Amino acid sequence: MNFDEIRCYTNDEIHDILEKLTNEKQFMKVVSTAYPLMPKEVIKERLLGYHAQNEFQKDFLYPFLQYLEENTTKGVELLGLEKIDRNTAYLFISNHRDIVLDSSFFCKKLMENSMDTVQIAIGDNLLIYPWIEDFVRVNKSFIVKRGLNARQTLESSKMLSAYLLQTIQIKKSSIWMAQREGRAKDSDDRTQESILKMLHLSGKQNDFIRHIMQFNICPLSISYEYDPCDFLKAKEFQLKRDCPDYKKQPSDDLENMVTGIMGFKGKVVFRITGCINEKLQEIARETENRNEQISKTAQLIDFQIHANYEIYTVNKIAYDALTGENRFVHEYSNLERVDFEQYLLKQMNKIQLENKDEKFLRQKMLEMYANPLINFLKATNQL
Repeated sequence: MNFDEIRCYTNDEIHDILEKLTNEKQFMKVVSTAYPLMPKEVIKERLLGYHAQNEFQKDFLYPFLQYLEENTTKGVELLGLEKIDRNTAYLFISNHRDIVLDSSFFCKKLMENSMDTVQIAIGDNLLIYPWIEDFVRVNKSFIVKRGLNARQTLESSKMLSAYLLQTIQIKKSSIWMAQREGRAKDSDDRTQESILKMLHLSGKQNDFIRHIMQFNICPLSISYEYDPCDFLKAKEFQLKRDCPDYKKQPSDDLENMVTGIMGFKGKVVFRITGCINEKLQEIARETENRNEQISKTAQLIDFQIHANYEIYTVNKIAYDALTGENRFVHEYSNLERVDFEQYLLKQMNKIQLENKDEKFLRQKMLEMYANPLINFLKATNQL
């Protein structure tokens, strides 16, 4: 298969693409905002000096991610490296909180541990301007096509499946992919079975488990203490409730990207849960029914993600406020509870809506912070 329309750029293409980007006024404006103390001519000169993806990521992108970690978080941790083999390529499937930083912070932590960064799956709905596609493909991203008709979706999915398999098995390069299309706005993370069906399209129809084991699926659990986009997600919930035909505009995605990048996230933890191949073999022994195998695989990925969340005080406060149980009341102070209530008010005040339903919006925001804990408790048999 020819993957030219979706693949990330090769090292041979990097220089020419970066040269093209330096002539894009909007791109240079964005980069100048990220590096305000660096004159545009110096930025241009540096960009024209790169001839390899890893060099570009380590030298140019890493410092900005370091700035974000120092100024918008209380620290980013990557745990569980002992559960993987550094010489094996994996398909890291994770829950999805932030459009840009889920994969970016993960790559930053891999760099700090002297590991290759991953290739990144990105939906073409986020490629709002042509230069964004060039920029992400320079940065080891490949394109997932959205909004196609049934026939086009099948062809696109076959190509994507073959690309993923080739990248892992032949190129020996790991991949990051979200467990579903788009973020789980209420933080109730569930793997879409359609993603697993897509993986199987590059294999024989009758042996689902044996084929997907070739991807070395490794669930990755991501936990943000605070979600800077929580108020935007709550607003979207009300808009969809009040107008069932509501559709996000490209400008909404852009607002979510900027808010997610620059907003305060508190503590951020990535936890690698280990390759699930042995557990997939158990599923194969339990049932030969393909649909049951797909369903059980999705549940397995969910379990791995849920059981490995980092649980923060805000999750416990939100759980008690949502359920009225006061189950965790002895695990946080009254001051911490008041601080979280004030945080919710501050975020809700950012929501501009004509018929603003404050009770509904607060409920939705509490769900966002309580759901990771609810799923953690279920996964660890505490609920």
